[in-house]
Amino acid sequence: MRDAFARTMFSDAAKKLQERAGSRGAYERMARSGASDRGLGEFERECIAARDSFYMATVTPDGWPYIQHRGGPAGFLRVVDERTLAFADYSGNKQFISAGNLSVNDRVALFLMDYPNQTRLKVIGHARVLEPGKGAELEAHLATERGAKVEGIVVIAVEGYDWNCSQHISPRFTEEELRVYARA
Repeated sequence: MRDAFARTMFSDAAKKLQERAGSRGAYERMARSGASDRGLGEFERECIAARDSFYMATVTPDGWPYIQHRGGPAGFLRVVDERTLAFADYSGNKQFISAGNLSVNDRVALFLMDYPNQTRLKVIGHARVLEPGKGAELEAHLATERGAKVEGIVVIAVEGYDWNCSQHISPRFTEEELRVYARA
């Protein structure tokens, strides 16, 4: 799916800049390879399961990008199958910007940071929000906060993903991660 990511995200303008920088050839080979057309693999699944937060981008009806932080217990974003992610959407500040955007344009991008290992996973796809009770079995599987009101289930059909280089990711650790690394 890295090739799908490259085919989708590398616009003509991006390709021109890649040509100027000397990186176009490598990215063109990646886009045409088809080698990574498989869905989310074990490495991606493990990364997603370990995350306790991610950033989600949607697009407003008039084209403005909007990024929202999503957080919860590690693994709250679940891999349903090799091409589907989902998470429970809990009651929050009642702005409904992301949900409103998705009701008009289903395109979404996720940015998952693994600060201790200095890696990031980018995912693009199409998302839909299921109302409570519309996916009861999935809702029960995704519920992570006892007693909290689930306002919907966000289901993402993954179109592609890519891993970024770690060059400028500063390592950061949660208290739990510090305890784990101290024991190692």
